[in-house]
Amino acid sequence: MQLLPLFVVFLSSVCAGSRVESSKVTDNPADELVAVLNANRTAHKSSSLTDNPGLACIALQYIKAYGGDCKAVGGPDAKKPADSEFAETFAPNCGVDASTLSPITGRLLGCQSKYVQPPEAFSMLMKNERSLEILYSKNHTEVGAGVTGTDGGAPYFWCVLFSGGKHNSSFVVEGGVAKITRPGCFSGANDECSGADHSSRPSHMWMYAVTAFIAVGYAFGL
Repeated sequence: MQLLPLFVVFLSSVCAGSRVESSKVTDNPADELVAVLNANRTAHKSSSLTDNPGLACIALQYIKAYGGDCKAVGGPDAKKPADSEFAETFAPNCGVDASTLSPITGRLLGCQSKYVQPPEAFSMLMKNERSLEILYSKNHTEVGAGVTGTDGGAPYFWCVLFSGGKHNSSFVVEGGVAKITRPGCFSGANDECSGADHSSRPSHMWMYAVTAFIAVGYAFGL
């Protein structure tokens, strides 16, 4: 399976927007990120993707495998977890039946020095043409997102995993509920969650944020 990498490193000045409103979105930044992603897909005449909590929990585990090391996300020191970790580590930690793991068709991963709202995180992940190709790919049927800080603070990681699995038969969690692991949030968990420690998040909606951001995207078999 061919792995096609991209990465961008930049300083970004962004205007903070309002939170995404959706009856299916909890007070959870990972849910909001998926909502923004699906809104952009449908606006592009692409199908909306099913938010799979098992896949999303694995996205959070994927982040944690980096151990808070932003340098490992992109650039000359970039790394990625071994494929074997999906079945051996990530799935058990989430309560996902390893026999139901489906191929990952794409990945978007970002690391930033300050917490920003999900719409801004999405915009920064989409700063490259290749990341847009991953977003709009017809190979995806499901999506899962994870977000977490490191030791209650910076840096902050955002991860989106895509899969071509079948609804209700891929990334199946034992008992129907993925294991909630803190710190961090993942989409589809139906819980309120803060991706950043409340003491480190702004108490009001600040208008501009300047953050160092590293993003990497991989397309699998596109």
